[in-house]
Amino acid sequence: MILSLLIAVPMLGALVVALLPRTANGALAKQVAVGVSLLTLVMSLFTLREFDLDSAGYQLTENAEWIGALGVHWALGVNGIGLTMIFLTTVLTPIVLIASWHDKEHEPERTNTYFAWMLVLEALAIGVFSATDVFMFYVLFEATLIPIYFLIGAHGTGQRSYAAVKFLIYNLVGGLLMLASIVGLYVLSTQQGGPSFLHSDLMRLDMSQSTERLLFLGFFIAFAIKAPLWPLHTWLPDAAASATPGTSVLMVSVIDKVGTFGMIRWCLELFPGASEWASPVVLVLAAISIIYGALLAIGQDDLRRLIALTSVSHFGFIVMGIFAFTTVSMTGSVLYMFNHGLSTAVLFLVAGMMIYRRGSGRISDFGGVQKVAPVLGGVLLIGGLSSLSLPGLAPFVSEFLVLAGTFTRSIPIAAVATLGIVLAAVYILLMYQRTMTGPLNEETAKFTDLSRREVGLLAPAIALIIGLGFYPQPLLDLIEPAVTPVVQTVGVGDPPQRALFDISSSTTEGGHE
Repeated sequence: MILSLLIAVPMLGALVVALLPRTANGALAKQVAVGVSLLTLVMSLFTLREFDLDSAGYQLTENAEWIGALGVHWALGVNGIGLTMIFLTTVLTPIVLIASWHDKEHEPERTNTYFAWMLVLEALAIGVFSATDVFMFYVLFEATLIPIYFLIGAHGTGQRSYAAVKFLIYNLVGGLLMLASIVGLYVLSTQQGGPSFLHSDLMRLDMSQSTERLLFLGFFIAFAIKAPLWPLHTWLPDAAASATPGTSVLMVSVIDKVGTFGMIRWCLELFPGASEWASPVVLVLAAISIIYGALLAIGQDDLRRLIALTSVSHFGFIVMGIFAFTTVSMTGSVLYMFNHGLSTAVLFLVAGMMIYRRGSGRISDFGGVQKVAPVLGGVLLIGGLSSLSLPGLAPFVSEFLVLAGTFTRSIPIAAVATLGIVLAAVYILLMYQRTMTGPLNEETAKFTDLSRREVGLLAPAIALIIGLGFYPQPLLDLIEPAVTPVVQTVGVGDPPQRALFDISSSTTEGGHE
C-alpha cells in the first residue's frame, strides 16, 4: 500500500490546497503544500528503507483489478530504477515549492491553484515511475500534460500560451502513437490467452519481427518527444522560457525523465529485438543531441533557454548510455537521470532568482553580479560546474560511466560524445563570465545577495551534488541490480573490454625472442 499512499497523499493534498480559502498572500495554501510535500518525502525515505537492495525484481507490488473487461489493473511496483526516480521527485518537490513562495505575490488569487497543480504533478510522476500496467502507465503519462499545461499557460510569462500549446501538441502526438502500440499489445495478448496489460504478462508475448518493430516505434517516439531527443526537442526551449523556475524544474528534472525511464522499462524490456535493431540509429540521434544542444546553448542570450538546451545535450548522454546496452553505460544513464535533475534544479532556481532581481532573463543584461552578490555567484558556479560534470561533483561519475560503457560498444559514438564535454565547459563558463564578472551596470548594482531562505532551499540539492560526487555508491547499489536484468533481456551482452593498443607479451626486452 505504500506506493498507493505515495500517490494519494500529494493528490489529496492538492485538493485540500485548491479548496482552502483565498488569502491576501496565500500563506496558508503555501504552508499546507510544503507540509504535504515534506510528508511525501518522509514516506519515500520509508520506502527506501523497506526496499531490498539485493533483489533485482519489482518490490512493494500492488495489484487490483481496475477495468476487468479489458484486463486493466491498478498495478504498482518498483525496482531500483523506479525508486531512484521517485526519490528524486520527492526531494525536488518541497525545494520547488519553497522556491516558488513569491511567484504569485502579484496574483494572490492564483496562489492556491498554482501550488495545487505542483502537488498534482508530483503525484502523477510517482504513479508513472511505479506503474507496472502499461494502460495505467499511459493514463498517468498523458495526465502529466494537464498540470504542466496549466502551470505554463496560466501561470507562466511571456509567450506562455504559445509555449503551452506547443508543448501539449508535441506530447499528445507522441501519446497517440503510444496508444496505437498499446492497442496492438492488447490484440496480441487477447490472441495469446487473454487480455492483459501487466508488464510481466506482456514480456511473455510472442510477436513477429515486423510487429515488434512497429510497436516499439510507437513507444519510442513518444518517449523521444518527452525526453526530449533531437529532432523532437523544439518544444522544450519555448516551454522553459515561458514557465516559472519551479515549473521548469519539475518539467525538466522530473517529468522529462519519464521519457528515458520509459525507454528502459517498456522499450527495452517489451521489445528487446526491436531495441537492438534501432540502436545504431538511436545512438547517432543521441550523439547529434549532445553536440546540437551544446552548440545552440553557446549562442543563447536567454538564461532559461540556455539551461533548457543544455538539458537536450544531457538527455543525449542518457539515451546514449541506455542504447549502448552495457551494464556500465545503463547504470550511468540512470544515475545521470538523478544527478541531472539536481544540477538542473539548481541552475533553473538560481536563474529564477537572478531574473526576479534584474527583471530580465537576457544574459547580456547582467554583468559583475558576483561583486554585489557573492553567495549567488558561488551557488551559480557550483550548479554550472555540476552541469559540465566537473570531477568531485555528482554528474561526473554518471557521465564517466556512460562514456566508459559506450566506448566498449562504439568508439566513434563515444568520441563524438566526448566533444560534448568540451562544449559544455564553453557554454557554462561563458554564461558565468557574462553574468557574474565584468563591470556592474546600473541595474545589477542594485542586486541583493541570496537570503537565508534561498540559501536554505538550495542547500539540500548542493549537498547531494557534492556528496554523490565523492560517494555515489548508495545510489549505484540501488540501480545496478535493476539494470543487469534489462541488459540480459536485450540479449546483446556486455562486450569484451577493448584495448587501444595491442601490447604483445611474446617479445622480450629489446624486441628479440
